[in-house]
Amino acid sequence: MSARRVPTLLTKRERPIMDVLYRLGRATAAEVMERLAGAPGYSTVRTQLGVLERKGHVKHEEEGLRYIYMPTVPRHSARRSALKHLVDTFFEGSTTKAVAALLGGEASRVSEEDLSRIEDLVKNARIEELARNARSDGR
Repeated sequence: MSARRVPTLLTKRERPIMDVLYRLGRATAAEVMERLAGAPGYSTVRTQLGVLERKGHVKHEEEGLRYIYMPTVPRHSARRSALKHLVDTFFEGSTTKAVAALLGGEASRVSEEDLSRIEDLVKNARIEELARNARSDGR
């Protein structure tokens, strides 16, 4: 049995390619190239797709002479992994420090609607934590 390969973090050049693949679900190199800013060359996009495949972020299927690329990990899983890395790297693993950085100084730019949504998320997290604690205590 082989160990499952954990995809590495994306580089600045790889992120837009993955964004296109997540939006489309599956695409050829030409379709990816058409949707990227800065008009990268076809060979550049093919090379990056090959790198992403070797890193475990994408896979391909052959349809005739064309390769059709698709993400290997659902977007929500990739997002969670990248966020965890960001919090671990820049905020010493502290969710509190990450949220404080997002709201500190920038709080004036956060809409009332967003603040209400954040408040609801915090309430739900508290409820889930209480439920977890109750289950672990055998209640």
